Amino acid sequence: MSRPRRSFFAYASALLGLLSLMAVLCFHYPELLTSKEFRAAYNEQFARHLLLVGLVAAFMLGTVAILRDRNKRIALVGVGGATLAVLLGGTNVQFDAIGKTPYSLGLDWFVISLFFSALVFVPLEHYLGKRRISPLRPGWRTDVTYFFMSHMLVQFILILVTASTSTIAGLAAFPALKDAIQSLPVWAQFLIAVFVADLAQALLHRAYHNIPWLWRFHAVHHSSREMDWLAGSRIHIVEIVLTRSAVLLPLLILGFSTPAVNAYVILVGLQAVLAHANLGIRFGWLEYLLVLPRYHHWHHARHKDYLDVNYAIHLPLVDMLMGTFKLPPRQEAWPEEYGVMKLETVPRGILRQHLMPFQGGRKFDEYVD
Repeated sequence: MSRPRRSFFAYASALLGLLSLMAVLCFHYPELLTSKEFRAAYNEQFARHLLLVGLVAAFMLGTVAILRDRNKRIALVGVGGATLAVLLGGTNVQFDAIGKTPYSLGLDWFVISLFFSALVFVPLEHYLGKRRISPLRPGWRTDVTYFFMSHMLVQFILILVTASTSTIAGLAAFPALKDAIQSLPVWAQFLIAVFVADLAQALLHRAYHNIPWLWRFHAVHHSSREMDWLAGSRIHIVEIVLTRSAVLLPLLILGFSTPAVNAYVILVGLQAVLAHANLGIRFGWLEYLLVLPRYHHWHHARHKDYLDVNYAIHLPLVDMLMGTFKLPPRQEAWPEEYGVMKLETVPRGILRQHLMPFQGGRKFDEYVD
């Protein structure tokens, strides 16, 4: 018996209904659930308008799915979540001045980032995708959970990264070099920062692939069997801390200005999603200047000839310098299969995947497929 088709309206309603409920909780508990750093990027009016859009869309899409008798239970999750959000105050929730707490979660960062990422990339991948895959492909729940974890724990990850780099950066002081870098215009600092950070990350990235105990952490990221905008979220928390520390350390040591570093952080967020996206656009000569989907997809290929290539995240020039640049000569050539070579070494599910690196390379009965 063929599996019934999933209703896009039902799942979109569920996503928007649950995001709307989370947004209302952010209004009720801003000190605990929203990050101070990200609150500076938007205002209250924007958040209320976005919440209104989410509520209306959740009700409309869920109602259509129910009337069409398609995935009614999923649609009811969306309508129910939106209803509960309205009962908890909806767009009219009032709050006093936001107080200070030692720690907070990044629920606002998760809600806004997931909403706009899905809004942009789901249609793009539908119309411009190289492979015809559903947004609800196998493993999507695991990747959404990774997306949730990395955004919710953003402040704690930042604390770990800062703790691991600040002392070393303080010891390695190069006043003359810092002065020379800071005397440059911000755009020049940004370009240099991209190269320096990419070189540092590429060297660590290659170590992930060639040192067995590091590979067990990185194998989680390579375990995705399909490549799309969400697949890049599948990263072990230990790898997140190690990689961000390796990137931040040279930027701190060399003394790049805050605007240049902030611009680099924005680039990282955009390019990390784009590089994994299922976009079959031909970029021509740009593929030799910037890391774009086909370039990074070959790094994820389940192919013996591409196990030790294309480590750069931003600039193919870095791989050219390392001797690890490789692309098929034909632009229409894309990988046929993705994932680790030994599928049985990576189990399903975020919890088991986080425990896997500490289990000595064992094989699992229920593994990624």
